[in-house]
Amino acid sequence: MRTLLFVTLFALAPAARAADVAITVEKDAIEFKSGTAVVAKYATGPKVAKPYLYPVVAPNGVAVTRGFPIEDAPPMGTKDHVHHKSVWFCHGDVIPEGIELKIKSANKADKGVDFWSEAKDANGPRHGKIKVVKVGKPREHAKNHVSIETENEWISPDGVKIMDEVRTIHFVDTPEGRLFAFDITLKATVCPITFGDTKEGSFGIRVRDELTMLKKKDQLGGDGLMTNADGKTGEKDIWGMPSDWLHYAGKIGDKEVGVAVFSHPSNPKVNWHARGYGLVAANPFGRDHSGFPSQKGKTDLLKIAKGADMKLRFAVYAHTGDIKGGKVAEAFAAFKK
Repeated sequence: MRTLLFVTLFALAPAARAADVAITVEKDAIEFKSGTAVVAKYATGPKVAKPYLYPVVAPNGVAVTRGFPIEDAPPMGTKDHVHHKSVWFCHGDVIPEGIELKIKSANKADKGVDFWSEAKDANGPRHGKIKVVKVGKPREHAKNHVSIETENEWISPDGVKIMDEVRTIHFVDTPEGRLFAFDITLKATVCPITFGDTKEGSFGIRVRDELTMLKKKDQLGGDGLMTNADGKTGEKDIWGMPSDWLHYAGKIGDKEVGVAVFSHPSNPKVNWHARGYGLVAANPFGRDHSGFPSQKGKTDLLKIAKGADMKLRFAVYAHTGDIKGGKVAEAFAAFKK
């Protein structure tokens, strides 16, 4: 049913059709192609702390997510938050009930495993790792729609598996924008799982510096605009508040581009850990301790019973033009059905 909806809702008129798309599985990465061009690459190798999607290229050929630390930062580019690798999914405090953790999180408030940061000390990593253990075969659903499934293990810093995951990435290409939809199934195969109360989560992207709203002396960018689905702009009115989607837009060189993160209505209500410096993260797990204004006084943590699972759906949409020209609202309407 999910596949049929993608095919139907993103069908293109022949005169406006995007290039045919394809997926190529490499040793340590999955390549997404539009025609002959690689427009996104999903890192799956054993050395990454968690899989990430980079680059993410809009139809006009412009990459919309930050390259650092995957690539060297450009002159005056930011070098903060090395764990903000383009597009990723995880959570900052995943509690494996009944399992003693020998290596504690660097964040003293955490009760479980930190999959968000990449904190280390003299003894090694203090963060968890999401390991890709199996990559399926690419599937073609339409000329402009392909998908691929991976199986992942969530592993503590001391090497103990605490949870399994199945993650399917759908790639849909249109003349206005490129959608990468993530269907995520978290499986409590080892023990009951509780998602801790932290702002550090969960489906995140880090946009190009040129698209950010935070302008500093001798720093690239700062002329972009962050907007949510309710028309609010800027960090003050967006951070820690619920909305269906969040969007950054601006110019890179002389080309206008934008990128949005969508949260599916079937998800638990998300709040946005979103910053003017370019972070956008949809977080369904943060409660009172996260500091999110909408969650004040709330302590009902989300859990998965042993043997059960939790399904989540998110997407990143990279487009040309402004929010209207890129058909962001239309793309979300198609995604949510």
